[in-house]
Amino acid sequence: MTIREVGAAAGVSTSTVSRVLNGTAKVDPSLVQRVHDAVADLGYRPNAAAQGLARGEAGAIGVLVPDLANPYFPDILKAVSSVARTHGRRVMIMESDENAASEYEYAQDLMRCCDGVLLCSTRMDRASLVDLTLQGTPMVMVNRMVPGLSTPSVSVDFYGGMTLVCGHLAQLGHRRVAYLSGPEASWANAERVRAFAAAAAFGLDITVVPCGSTTRHGYEAIASLPDAGITAIVAYNDLVALGAMAGFEERGVRVPDDMSVIGCDNLSLDRMPSSGRLLTTVSGPRDQLGRQAAERLELFMTSEPDSEPLLIPMELVIRDTSVPPGTTRPSHTP
Repeated sequence: MTIREVGAAAGVSTSTVSRVLNGTAKVDPSLVQRVHDAVADLGYRPNAAAQGLARGEAGAIGVLVPDLANPYFPDILKAVSSVARTHGRRVMIMESDENAASEYEYAQDLMRCCDGVLLCSTRMDRASLVDLTLQGTPMVMVNRMVPGLSTPSVSVDFYGGMTLVCGHLAQLGHRRVAYLSGPEASWANAERVRAFAAAAAFGLDITVVPCGSTTRHGYEAIASLPDAGITAIVAYNDLVALGAMAGFEERGVRVPDDMSVIGCDNLSLDRMPSSGRLLTTVSGPRDQLGRQAAERLELFMTSEPDSEPLLIPMELVIRDTSVPPGTTRPSHTP
């Protein structure tokens, strides 16, 4: 069914049908009624994308993420999609596969076909971000803040979250700790490292060990740990923590008796398979992060941007894998 057939049934031109359905111009009320009657009789359903183009809009927002396989992002995308639907928009998703060099091109692709773009945990450099802001498409950054850049941003407070971790480990009596570091270009990782740089205030000596963001990375990083004295590790995320625990298990290192392990993000993949231990972690509300980012983008697209950065607090979730050094606990299955 096309608007040509609607026009024929209503006895008006296709341009009149278009103006009525798109609301782009004032039309005589009698003609409006005839068009609506024809639409109802014929069961015509307007093409939302075509209507958006007639208004100079795409009717969609774009989201760029570094890794769709990472379970951190689905909750964010679900929240973004929910907000977008309430505003009559669709969501287009692209993945950079943790390749910072490709993000600029992918962001431009989204800008060509979307009314606004969310850059989620973007790794690209500042110069590229500045260039994107000058291209005129509303853009909001998620889990990335750049001083001096006016683009709106919404982020979890990773610095505050890691400060909570440092305080927890110090209270337990740990002194030498290793941090399994995330992707080199990750702002969230830099915020964690920045917090650990201040860890001396807690009496902690933290060694940063290059790692990554996956379970495999965590498993392989165990071989790079300092030989002696480390009683706890903090992982870039829960996936890395699970990989590290698997590596410890193979080496006969008991978690948490011999080594405390703390993750980040509370991904609900928190059970150590053989022992039933539940992972201590820090949690940031991913659904809130997605909603806030999508609402800020909608505000940017329809009125004035809110350029004040928004930081969402993290919460320390203490479970089974962090105990005082030298503590022996019985195995159990919750």
